[in-house]
Amino acid sequence: MESVLMLSRIQFGATAAFHILFPMMSIGLALYLFIMEVMWLRTGNVSYYHQLRFWLKIFVLTFALGVASGFPMAFQFGMNWAAFSAFAGSFFGNILGFETTIAFTLETASLGILLFGWKYVSRTVHLIANFLVFFAASLSGFWIIAANSWMQTPMGVHAENGKVVIDNYFQAIFNPATVVTYTHTLFAAIISTLFLIAGIAAWALLKKEKTVEKTTFFLNSFKYAIAIMLIAAPLQVIVGDLIGVMVSKYQPEKFAAMELHYNTNKAGEGAPWSIVAIPNAENTGTAFEISVPNALSLITTKSLTGEVKGLNDYAPENKPSRMESILTYYSARIMILIGFLMVAVSLWALWYWRRGKLSVESIDMHPAFLRFWVLSIPLGLLAMEMGWMAREIGRQPWMIYGMLRTSNSLSSGLVDYILVTVIGAIVAIYVALLVLFIYFVRRIVEKGPDFNQTI
Repeated sequence: MESVLMLSRIQFGATAAFHILFPMMSIGLALYLFIMEVMWLRTGNVSYYHQLRFWLKIFVLTFALGVASGFPMAFQFGMNWAAFSAFAGSFFGNILGFETTIAFTLETASLGILLFGWKYVSRTVHLIANFLVFFAASLSGFWIIAANSWMQTPMGVHAENGKVVIDNYFQAIFNPATVVTYTHTLFAAIISTLFLIAGIAAWALLKKEKTVEKTTFFLNSFKYAIAIMLIAAPLQVIVGDLIGVMVSKYQPEKFAAMELHYNTNKAGEGAPWSIVAIPNAENTGTAFEISVPNALSLITTKSLTGEVKGLNDYAPENKPSRMESILTYYSARIMILIGFLMVAVSLWALWYWRRGKLSVESIDMHPAFLRFWVLSIPLGLLAMEMGWMAREIGRQPWMIYGMLRTSNSLSSGLVDYILVTVIGAIVAIYVALLVLFIYFVRRIVEKGPDFNQTI
């Protein structure tokens, strides 16, 4: 049973980790496309039009892979997690249905107009379709986050005869975690995609055979991405702090695991915030720790001596295991570290920009700067994955926090060797899809924008 549970978790985790990349990139690219079309219509500058047409090709790739990689997740709710589906389907199934029938349908219809409506609809209608693609992609993300947030902080329901009964739909959808988590996820999608755009542009600028037109185009892409990023990144830091406060209030065991905080601080003493820590074998304290005194109390309660409950205050069966605590702790730390690194790198790019180094004449003189940005392409996506791991692993042992345990959510009749085979097949298919994605993106970038393209 333990092996089946772990393998089912690995299977769903691997599927989710791959799938999440493409809807998130779709949201960020959709926003970029909308901004480019607004600027084109407002200024009449054809360079914005070329940005729109070029990055639309990559958006189509992310959309297609998001659809393809999402199907296995839907099937797993029935194949691996039938007990969960039977228990929570009255709410969880409805929310996923909203995502498909409302958001996904709107996105596909609007995308059709965006792709093929250049000569058949007015510019205003085309712009509206562009906005609706972004809106629908974001709305799709909202329904997914609402469903997952309800699993984290379930509200508006009660359990009756082994099933969830809905008391208040609004309260269930807008549970304590939904709004702040959705905002955090939306900013993560935008920032991650902007790093992708800037990194791809940097890679194109490193090519020796580029023309002046291509250099100008990709420099503009780089600058536009940096400009939007400098607005979004500071807001993400603020929202990230709100996430920590929310988790400490509604999921205190997860928060304690996320900080490897074992013992509640005494009255009049602050709780330290650890930079690096390793729990002991019994998972009752740390065997090694480097920490900042009082910082955890300050972050959580805005007071140097505020009380922060430790893991030892909770029953062992209701808190993450030692390994889950380690994964939750370091996932959160890596996410935070990457987040501040991304802010620093963005400010570095701004400094280059202000010094006049991001110009057609001088950009070839800074290959190390461009190579660094190419290497930075996965930073946002990695931070996003780490945040998702901390969110999901830290919730254990609960599938629905306080209502349904993960161990009680499995389908019956699962066999470990079949799960291993399925996991291997899923990983192989997803690796192949990722290779194809990179290959086609590379082909698109190497070909570059079509400067003769008109509407």
